[in-house]
Amino acid sequence: MTDILPQPDCSLKAVCESLERCCLDQLEEPGSKRVPNTGARLWGRVRSKLLRQKLDPQTVETKNWHTDVIEMNGIKVEFSMKFTSRDMSLKRTPSKKQTGVFGVKISVVTKRERSKVPYIVRQCVEEVEKRGIEEVGIYRISGVATDIQALKAVFDANNKDILLMLSDMDINAIAGTLKLYFRELPEPLLTDRLYPAFMEGIALSDPAAKENCMMHLLRSLPDPNLITFLFLLEHLKRVAEKEPINKMSLHNLATVFGPTLLRPSEVESKAHLTSAADIWSHDVMAQVQVLLYYLHHPPISFAELKRNTLYFSTDV
Repeated sequence: MTDILPQPDCSLKAVCESLERCCLDQLEEPGSKRVPNTGARLWGRVRSKLLRQKLDPQTVETKNWHTDVIEMNGIKVEFSMKFTSRDMSLKRTPSKKQTGVFGVKISVVTKRERSKVPYIVRQCVEEVEKRGIEEVGIYRISGVATDIQALKAVFDANNKDILLMLSDMDINAIAGTLKLYFRELPEPLLTDRLYPAFMEGIALSDPAAKENCMMHLLRSLPDPNLITFLFLLEHLKRVAEKEPINKMSLHNLATVFGPTLLRPSEVESKAHLTSAADIWSHDVMAQVQVLLYYLHHPPISFAELKRNTLYFSTDV
């Protein structure tokens, strides 16, 4: 019997490869037989078991770890899990630190760097477009957690080896680092203040009224937030152009980034969350739709938006 203990920072691919290696090792033993794709099939059972546990009301309510074992063809997988509600897992922790980049206001970072878009955003985007834009499931498939934490530490320390480390790092870890940066901002990129207005704007049925509202909301963003958002927007559009290869459509990308860039404040989250089982609030689909609206929109120019701001301000 072979025991496999999946670690929290392992990717599905890594676990399957580990299981397959165990199966191949067993083939070398006299009298051993192996069913093809045992690793992938076994991990499929594990995932199915995890999903069933996640949907179990008793598992959702408890704060304790639940341990289980699944066995197939002489391979045994033991795993532990516990449920963390969405309001906790997506909770932003305001940071008072002024050093580093993670958990620091985007205006502070851009002012310190004397840049329009944070260095971490520019470098991660550049690396993804260089060698990850055709990667299947880019931004959807998680990178290894230890790699992401290593990149986080390097960017926070402004280490001189950043570029070398990026060139050697798994592309999914780099994509995960970019997502983590936005997730750990003290407030969402599209701001807490404008969140209710974004929710109202995307719900408008009149196309002209919606266009005016959604553009006005962009003009209302602080400059560092707006410039960074437009920069990310054009990057995601370029990623979606490779959808036939990477399988990431505009909708898929909006689903990944929407709830990260646009999220209610902690007070609003508590108001909407009615029970621990209410994992996805009713706002999530609207958050996705807001980003999808801008992704479908023709290219948006920062300069043009600002010119329109002047027109609005001088209109009598």
